[in-house]
Formats: sequence, structure tokens, C-alpha cells
Amino acid sequence: MTVDGIKVKPGMEVASLTDVGRQRENNEDSCRYWEPESDEEFQRKGRVAVIADGMGGYEGGQEASRLAVETVIEIYDRAFLSDPQAALVEAFAEAHKRIREYAEGHAELQGMGTTCTALALVARQLYFAHVGDSRLYLVRAGEISRLTRDHTYVGRLVETGLVRAEDAETHPQRHILTAAMGTGREVAADFAQRALSVEPDDIFMLCTDGLWGLVTDPEILQAVQGQPAAESCRSLVAMALQRGGPDNVTVQLLRVGQPG
Repeated sequence: MTVDGIKVKPGMEVASLTDVGRQRENNEDSCRYWEPESDEEFQRKGRVAVIADGMGGYEGGQEASRLAVETVIEIYDRAFLSDPQAALVEAFAEAHKRIREYAEGHAELQGMGTTCTALALVARQLYFAHVGDSRLYLVRAGEISRLTRDHTYVGRLVETGLVRAEDAETHPQRHILTAAMGTGREVAADFAQRALSVEPDDIFMLCTDGLWGLVTDPEILQAVQGQPAAESCRSLVAMALQRGGPDNVTVQLLRVGQPG
């Protein structure tokens, strides 16, 4: 299997799909999958998947999400010592810096920024970092759970008890971000406080709000079970498009294989 020009090593099924949607003229989402070529480096650094949803106009959003995805992978690879989580956090900080510097050098792109969610899978352990409202889900043993929290105005209202969690998904202000890569002096990234042990048949799904804003968690659960990852991606994007596709839609799936 080859994804983003990389031959995926055994033990993982990977697929991704992005679509401009029904109402946008350009796609400001970006996603990438990466793993080292050498087996020795792969044992140390594992696999990385990144997704980003840019904002700031036609060129600004595209450039912000592209810079985020490319920088996270570059810095994770280059700055990796022994701690995958520390490498992801450093990569997020550098991506935030590069987006700010790019905007400072292009006056017409002031205000550009992006969400960013990244995971690293190393030796059956999951690490992640996150800013914005793109999401990371885990599907395990027939149940779906969200590993990230949305950095949004409505997300804050849910945390303070002013809005019920079940009402947040359809709240009219659910897409107002309170944090994004490239905006503000520092990036307010969340990260895993401890690694999550990965089990056979686990499914990890990264997606932008163009998907989760239109497709419910039960529908995601049904779509990712019992069919190849690439088909699951097509099914999920098709659902979002059938419901109007007002935003770009991007999804990336990683399905864990059996040991050995």
C-alpha cells in the first residue's frame, strides 16, 4: 500500500480523502501521512499522520495548512530524540512560528492560520498534539470516542456547563475558534498527557469540521467498520457532500493490524 508517495510498512492500513465540497472554490485543507524509510528509524519514530484546516482567504488558508502539515512532519523527523510527544510539541511550535513569519512577509495574508491535529504511532503507543477544531477519533471494540477537544467558543461553553455537549454539534457558533496555529504570540496546543496503548483493530480517524459538522459519531462508527479504509473515507465524504458540503471535507483513517 502506498499513501502520499510512501510505501506503508506492514501492520497498518492507511487511507485519506479530501474534497473541496459543494460551495467552496478552493480547498484549504491539507493532510499527510509519513514514516521513515529505514527500518531502524521506523522502530524509533514510528508513523505520523497530520491534518489541517486553513483560514485566511484563498491563498492564506491554503498556505497555512500546507505549512503546518509539512513543518510538523519535517520537525518531528529532524528534532526527534527519544520522546515522540516532545517531538510533536516542538514541531507544533515551529509550525506556528513559520506561519506567523510567512504572514509577516506577505501583508495581504495577515490573519492567516490553521487548525492542526497530528498523531504519532510508535511501538503500539499513540501520541498526539492538537490545536483548533479538527478532530482525532478512536474506534475500538464497536465504540467511538473523541481524543481531542475543540478549541472553539462553544467548546468553552460546554466545558463551563452553559451548553450541553449534545447541543454543541449543531450550535450556530460552533465554528468560532479560540485557538489556531499561526494566530496569537504562542500556540495553545493540547497534547496527550500520557501515551495511549494501541490495540489490534483500533481505528484512528483524523477529520476537519467539514466532515464532523455534517456526519454524526454513530454514522462515523458505522462507516469505518467492516470495509476497507479507502472505502470508509469515500463513504464519509459522500455523506458530507450529500448534505450540502458547505466546507472542504477531509478525512484520514489508520486501521491497526494484528501483531506480527
